[in-house]
Amino acid sequence: MAKTAMEEFEALLNESFEIDTPEEGSVVKGKVIAIEAGQAIIDVGYKMEGRVDLKEFAAPGEDAKLSVGDEVEVYLDRVENARGEASISREKARREEAWDRLEQAYAKEERVEGAIFGRVKGGFTVDLGGAVAFLPGSQVDVRPVRDAGPLMGLKQPFQILKMDRRRGNIVVSRRAILEESRAEQRAEVIANLHEGQVVDGVVKNITEYGAFVDLGGVDGLLHVTDMAWRRVNHPSEILSIGETVKVQVVKINKETHRISLGMKQLQSDPWDTVSDKFPIASVHKGRVTNITDYGAFVELEAGVEGLVHVSEMSWTKKNVHPGKIVSTSQEVDVMVLEIDEQKRRVSLGLKQTMRNPWEVFAETHPAGTPIEGEVKNITEFGLFVGLEGDIDGMVHLSDLSWDQRGEDAIQNYRKGDVVQAVVQEVDVDKERISLSIKALENDSMSEAVDGVKRGDIVTATVTAIEDGGVEVEFNGVKSFIRRSDLARDRQDQRPERFQVGDSVDARITNVDTRTRRLGLSIKAREIAEEKEAVEQYGSSESGASLGDILGAALKSRN
Repeated sequence: MAKTAMEEFEALLNESFEIDTPEEGSVVKGKVIAIEAGQAIIDVGYKMEGRVDLKEFAAPGEDAKLSVGDEVEVYLDRVENARGEASISREKARREEAWDRLEQAYAKEERVEGAIFGRVKGGFTVDLGGAVAFLPGSQVDVRPVRDAGPLMGLKQPFQILKMDRRRGNIVVSRRAILEESRAEQRAEVIANLHEGQVVDGVVKNITEYGAFVDLGGVDGLLHVTDMAWRRVNHPSEILSIGETVKVQVVKINKETHRISLGMKQLQSDPWDTVSDKFPIASVHKGRVTNITDYGAFVELEAGVEGLVHVSEMSWTKKNVHPGKIVSTSQEVDVMVLEIDEQKRRVSLGLKQTMRNPWEVFAETHPAGTPIEGEVKNITEFGLFVGLEGDIDGMVHLSDLSWDQRGEDAIQNYRKGDVVQAVVQEVDVDKERISLSIKALENDSMSEAVDGVKRGDIVTATVTAIEDGGVEVEFNGVKSFIRRSDLARDRQDQRPERFQVGDSVDARITNVDTRTRRLGLSIKAREIAEEKEAVEQYGSSESGASLGDILGAALKSRN
């Protein structure tokens, strides 16, 4: 039985109710039915149409490619807006798609493609095909990037570092991709290198300690000490950035992928001929390259340096910094003292190229030569006098004066005084010169005691009376006769028996030129006279009195 019109309408109505109306907030399929005024009119079915700006269909860095009849997916915001149209968005649809795709890539640690499109504080924004990610400035490149302009809008791979869909945060890195490809490239280049190989490279960077050379995708370090056999103060002396250099692979660390390079290894080692070119005791001209507290380094030829130790720099300047004797870049004559080929060391001497000033002085100033010089220093044991050749001689306390004690005589001198002296002795090995000031004058005591000896009877003049004895003078030499030496008999041992100006006969008991003392004794003279009288005129044991014997002796003298 044929259906009525009402029944057909009811059937169609029920059928439409059975079809699910798309939910707001979901992605739906639609067809482009027209393009006008920079917008695409899209039929999303269910008798709904909506409009989307064409730019929302453009891929990063490209123009939109859209035609009437194309099927697209869009995001349904609202079923009907104020104009009676569906509110749809391609951008939101892409974002939902992108998040699904990015979450899968993040889980698998896969790379994703995107384009940098904006700059924000601390980095950049990246379009990952619908989702916007943050690219920190430190993750743009392996080295700091001054100008990111060339990277803007360029499709390139990124690595997702962090994702949070609930907050809508994505952090990506371009640097991780570069480091990975760089590591692969390094591994490939290093696999084709071997120690000892000679390769060409380009100087990429210069530092204080060396230069980094690009070997075609991998950098090697050319240390400053491996650039030349000679001393190089700074790599920029012989290299410049961008220069192509021939280097030898010195060492490859397979674990760290570090490559050590060398340039001097391609040149002959000057140390192979050092012994032949610079024999011991030979003198050569060199250039001072470096000065330290312990000496100066002198370059004999390119690659061969020797050390002049501070002790070998000067005969006379013992405690002076090497910088006070020589200066950097100065040309000097040096003597080769020692060569250690294993340690690659040459010991040099600067003073050996000049005559020993003590030897010269000894030749020109034998003992007894008078000299004149300035008092350089005064110590507790004598004076130091400046002499020819920038050397010093010493006048000991005992050589200052014949008549005064050294401690007293030294008080007469001041630093800077010009004095005259006589050379006594020159010891070249010990670098000592002994001088004497008193030798310029005659020794009054030597003259006084010349011809007299111990036991002689001399006549002295009393110059002072003291409780302990009397002071007398003989030929200008003062002496002191103690109370116990004034007479043989105790009752006569009285100083007051004498007066200043009296002449007394006394026996010399001691002549000490070192202490400049003359020992005199009246008692010793009387005992000696008594002994002599007894021997000549009788014995006290024969019955004659001592008075009789001495009387006879005196009578015989008269």
